[in-house]
Amino acid sequence: MIIVLGASGFIGTYLVDELLDQGYELTITGRNMDALAYFQEHNIPMLNVDISKADDLNKLPTDDIEAVVLMAGLLPANVKDYNPYDYVKINIEGTINVLEYCRKNNIKKIISTTTYADVQKLWEKDKAITEAAARDFYYTGDHAMYVISKNAASDIIEHYDQEYGITGIVFRLPPVYGFGPHGAIYVDGKYNKSGIQTFIDNAIDGKPIEIWGNGTISRDVVYVKDVVNALVLAIQSDKAQGLYNITSGQAVSLEEQVRSVIEVFSRPDKQSEIVFRPEKENNSASFIFDINKAKNDFAYEPKYLPFKKMLEDHKQEMESGRFNFLSKRAEK
Repeated sequence: MIIVLGASGFIGTYLVDELLDQGYELTITGRNMDALAYFQEHNIPMLNVDISKADDLNKLPTDDIEAVVLMAGLLPANVKDYNPYDYVKINIEGTINVLEYCRKNNIKKIISTTTYADVQKLWEKDKAITEAAARDFYYTGDHAMYVISKNAASDIIEHYDQEYGITGIVFRLPPVYGFGPHGAIYVDGKYNKSGIQTFIDNAIDGKPIEIWGNGTISRDVVYVKDVVNALVLAIQSDKAQGLYNITSGQAVSLEEQVRSVIEVFSRPDKQSEIVFRPEKENNSASFIFDINKAKNDFAYEPKYLPFKKMLEDHKQEMESGRFNFLSKRAEK
């Protein structure tokens, strides 16, 4: 059995879908009630478990657990009212509670995630960052406590690995693209439509799309189904252990993103025009990550490349309507 904590979130929903297709027995937890009907259709009860409360973990099964996938956590994109204690309570104490559940029930594998911002000061165009690079991040901004809490959680997972023999696997994720809840996100507590969603909406409507600042800024993003594939491979692997960069391994420029969005989402009779606005501030920075460790250890290979292929599948999922409950969450 695989336990997925945070199964009703963006990546968790796609992961459950794939694990079902592969015939796994699952126990899942989630707090997004819009997802309940979807999971009920697949005869999977969704438990409501608050990982920050140790006793809540007693709701979970204790026998024949192959792995725990910890997707539950607090992200700045979902935070309206900033409270540093929430990051400690959920991301740090919650991780300890899950690890204690694993230790007490002899569960030997846990997979979790961390943020690419843990090496933000190392970001540089065309210079791939490896897992061996020392952390170097900013102690200011709305992501600071998130990064600190995820760093601590990753270190605690490593402690339980070395102290108790629970194999700890941590995926460092960049922006994860795909149809889901992050069409709009909180930035410094303010709810705004994300950049990629703005591009998509304008392309659908045939409106001009503005590129602010330097259009050659390039970012290494990843598609949600590639992340899911990596999670499944790590579950099945006897070699996977430690930190892994799970990205596309390729950087796509801002201009290339916009041109791909127009190609995929614009109507043939009403193509969006690109308007370059170099005078407008754009705080994005270039970055790229090395994914060879994941390739070597468990044969991870991104399938949704080039960037246009991510968008084509995004559009297909959007039009299918099967995960509409994820977009409903974004509208709240």
